Amino acid sequence: MTLSLDYAALSDVGRVRRNNEDSAYAGPHLLLLADGMGGAAAGEVASAAAVQVIRKLDKPGISGEDMIEALAGAVHRANERLSELVEEDPEREGMGSTVTALMFDGQQLGLAHLGDSRAYRMRDGLLYQLSHDHTFVQSLVDEGRISREEAFTHPHRNLILRVLDGRPDSDPDLEILDVRAGDRLLLCSDGLPDYVSDEVIAASMADGTPDSVVVELITHALEAGSNDNVTCVVADVVETQPSSGTTPQLVGAAAELAQGGTGRGEPTIAVPGGGNGHGGGGAVLDPEELRYAPRPPKRFPWLRRIAVLVVILGLIGGGGWLGYTWTQNQYYVGTDGDYVAIFKGVDEDIPGLTLSKVYEKQTLQVDKLPTYSREQVESNIQADDLPGARTIVSELQRTADECAKAQPTPSPKPSTPPASKPPVTTPPATTKPPTVTPTTTPTTGPVNPDDCDGVR
Repeated sequence: MTLSLDYAALSDVGRVRRNNEDSAYAGPHLLLLADGMGGAAAGEVASAAAVQVIRKLDKPGISGEDMIEALAGAVHRANERLSELVEEDPEREGMGSTVTALMFDGQQLGLAHLGDSRAYRMRDGLLYQLSHDHTFVQSLVDEGRISREEAFTHPHRNLILRVLDGRPDSDPDLEILDVRAGDRLLLCSDGLPDYVSDEVIAASMADGTPDSVVVELITHALEAGSNDNVTCVVADVVETQPSSGTTPQLVGAAAELAQGGTGRGEPTIAVPGGGNGHGGGGAVLDPEELRYAPRPPKRFPWLRRIAVLVVILGLIGGGGWLGYTWTQNQYYVGTDGDYVAIFKGVDEDIPGLTLSKVYEKQTLQVDKLPTYSREQVESNIQADDLPGARTIVSELQRTADECAKAQPTPSPKPSTPPASKPPVTTPPATTKPPTVTPTTTPTTGPVNPDDCDGVR
């Protein structure tokens, strides 16, 4: 059985704020909310950019676990978009946005969440929070240091720890959730739960249509004194065709920027007893401005970039100097013309840089070495240090000397008997035939002459 979503979205700038930094989107396959922050009109840019990128997921054909991959990819693309916006205008450094998205395939929900906006599900009269707040106060609750009731009134409940901000560590929570007909879903910015209890939210969610519920929830937030923008997306999971139709709804900063709107946003709901709810016009520290306190906007970002560049160049230069110093402590044995030589450095060719030079030229000629040793020297013999290189030269000299000794000496020709004496035809019976004794003895040494081939 394929289910459908009957949805409504509404955003209110609130009683205090000049601009609406919330953005939301509702469509047949996607519910999405982003709460921007950062000041200097950057919050509304961040939330609108995030919604414009992620809303492209509102299309059929993506289901099951594929929704998780699609949501993760869309959030990362939105994060890259924020990084590009900061590069275009360094004054936006420090801006960010929460992201809470529910993707719907007709049978399941895919959740992506980053920040302190919230996702709820009402089922069988019970309200359940689907998302987990990425806030300092929630971390205290998770550690058991404060209760949920104390978190509701904690002075630092606005301090957010994880947010979509263009940095590479902005990874969302991802989860597949079950859904069934009769479920009611809610996405809302922190302007609602920071001022309205879960019990009041549950009571409003229990009755009415999605259109009436979003109005009632925002009214509760404003009457409770919320000094923030308030945005809600409500959707019913139904078996029939949705009464709201299938036309997407875009609200908040994303809608205003798409229409070229600037300046103070107009409230969408008239609340009895209007006004700012705070009395006089004295300067009051806005808690929303402290939400991004751990990473405030940076002044003079070009100085930081120059400093980073200087550090990188310093590391490269330092590494190059250390590498060059290491090469000048290396030795090897090679050839310098017709002679064996000890070289200092390494035998590498780098344009514009000499890494080796002759350290000691030897009297040993290369052509006095046998073929194998000569080829070794011509290919360079690496040594551990200078004494090691001198030891290699000594071994080569010994080999050359022994090969020189092992060369054969020519034997003299046998002498001819004098012609004046007549040949003796019959030797005396008492005389034995003469024996011939060689006049030279071959020389032998520790080096096999066969190993000395190629010596010139």
